[in-house]
Amino acid sequence: MPARDITYSGDGIEMIGHFVTPDGAGLRPGILLAHGAHGLDELVIANAGRLAAQGYAVLAIDLWGARARPQGPHEIAARLEGCTGNRRAWMARVEAARAALLAQPDVDAARVGALGYCFGGSTVLEYVRTGGAVAGGVSLHGGLDLVADDWSAARPARVLICTGSADPMATSEDLARITGAMGRAGLSWEADVYGGVRHAFTEPDGPHRPPFARYDANADRRSWAAMSDLFAALFA
Repeated sequence: MPARDITYSGDGIEMIGHFVTPDGAGLRPGILLAHGAHGLDELVIANAGRLAAQGYAVLAIDLWGARARPQGPHEIAARLEGCTGNRRAWMARVEAARAALLAQPDVDAARVGALGYCFGGSTVLEYVRTGGAVAGGVSLHGGLDLVADDWSAARPARVLICTGSADPMATSEDLARITGAMGRAGLSWEADVYGGVRHAFTEPDGPHRPPFARYDANADRRSWAAMSDLFAALFA
């Protein structure tokens, strides 16, 4: 599958995304793929390839700029606070990525969705909430605590939230708050909650993982299937 890096700018920073498209000619539905707090890494790029194999033109976006990979809790916290403290700038980075995706000649501008992991899941929900032009948005173990309340600007879209019941960044109260707001805004939404599953359930465990995060093979498999079903139905 053809793949290349794409440089684009937004919010005054230069970002380096990774674009993957299926073999063959013709317009493809486009997917924005948003990384977690650790930046655009090999796992995200691999998932972009998995999505492209399903027939999508995928841009793995670079939220931090210059393909930065924050290290340690303090650097990560500073990155997150930089976005949540300036939501306009945060969303401007996503909008710049969407423009970069639509500038590719093999992307169907009328069929665009977004998928995000961890902080990327929060990013996708915020983008939908604030009126981002996507037909569907998927959050996999996104931090629901970072998503604001007012969904009145949201465009019609389908939303899928896949989360673990033991994720402290996605409490049942936050899930109810967000789904209630989406319902009042007239959005079509689905929430899949995996019992006993912690944060970051799609990411491999490592020696320095915090105790609130753990890989779960069942939740990883089921969330990928749910996401795949949503996009397949949306872009059929």
